[in-house]
Amino acid sequence: MTSVDKKVAHRSDEFRYGTYDFKKNVINKELENRVALYRLHRLREQLHLHELNAVVLFDPINIRYACGVRNMQVYSQRNPARYLIVPADGPVALFEYRSCRHLAEGMPTLDEIYGASPIMPLHSGHHSGRHVESFLGELSDILERSASKGKRIGIEGAPTEVISALIEQGYELSDASRPIEIAKSIKSIDELTLIAKSVELTEQAMATMEEAIVPGITENALWSIFQQKVIETGGEYLETRLLSSGDRTNPWFQETSSKKLAPGELIAFDTDAVGVYGYYTDFSRTFFSGGGLEPTDKQKELYKLSQDEIETNIELMKPGMSFREYSENAWKIPDGYQENRYLAVVHGCGMTGEWPIISHNMDWEAVGYDGVIQPGMTLCVESYVGHRDGKEGVKLEEQVLVTETGIRRLSTYGYSNVLLA
Repeated sequence: MTSVDKKVAHRSDEFRYGTYDFKKNVINKELENRVALYRLHRLREQLHLHELNAVVLFDPINIRYACGVRNMQVYSQRNPARYLIVPADGPVALFEYRSCRHLAEGMPTLDEIYGASPIMPLHSGHHSGRHVESFLGELSDILERSASKGKRIGIEGAPTEVISALIEQGYELSDASRPIEIAKSIKSIDELTLIAKSVELTEQAMATMEEAIVPGITENALWSIFQQKVIETGGEYLETRLLSSGDRTNPWFQETSSKKLAPGELIAFDTDAVGVYGYYTDFSRTFFSGGGLEPTDKQKELYKLSQDEIETNIELMKPGMSFREYSENAWKIPDGYQENRYLAVVHGCGMTGEWPIISHNMDWEAVGYDGVIQPGMTLCVESYVGHRDGKEGVKLEEQVLVTETGIRRLSTYGYSNVLLA
């Protein structure tokens, strides 16, 4: 059966996002196969819309999205040792890392599986040029057996030698991240079933970590409890180390350290967890260390401001709203807090942080771009509140689903009662 003949088995059009109970859906191999075929179908739709004959994917997350095969995800982020060729109309071929072809056997998305040519200088040294020639032959063969036979190619993550050789061979290249990011943005019902399970288990890991908060424990030790629980329940890895306490909470983006928690401190945390089935769970909470002390009025004020930003921006979000309109009407950051603002109001979420990124209105001219908030998008609504002259800050974030009529929360972990008291 060729890729052209494959039937896309998914159910995104049979149910409404706003009423379907994802947690009651049975997760089995049949469902996972439907998800894989849906994602491949989404990507091919975008190839046609972008008038591309094929994409060549090296990013392991993109490979997994397009064909469903996982292999050494973190290693492959920096080592282009495996790649996937997806024609708009033709055989889908995975070129897997040496001795790993068995990992892809039986995948309904794949027509052909080969060993990857060792095109990395790290693997083949001065022989890499010869292997690049083999890669060019592989690509040419697949395109010759495709309907369009053209040379308009999207590519990402490739070694420099590969890019140069493709240009010399007359290929018209573009960035494959554009079509694949748009493809990722709309989730099927089955895909959301997997996402809901990832969120559920990540929330369990956060609860286990919160129970361990006591003065004297180090940030590293606390963060490791969360990570251990994520891995124990089938999750895969954490993309960042964003857990900080006390004066290390302001400004944000200070990585977890050996600092010990002191009584009466804030602890700010962002999950950034690639959980079960490879789906990213991304929400944030800020805790209070206690130790016999009560939160200060300033700590409560920071927390309330951050909660107001989150709730205002969730209430604002509607299907059909443009990114520009949303940015213009989002919660207004008070004077004194703008310098340390989070880098965006909203970002997409799927197998990692994804398109779109909706910028703050004050940043629009520098990095903003327009689009439409659509049903089936899973988005993260962000807040960080820390005064430019302040000691501490509060990080909150919610992961939500856009439905046909409004917004459903995917993250349901409660706010801090003690900081809202």
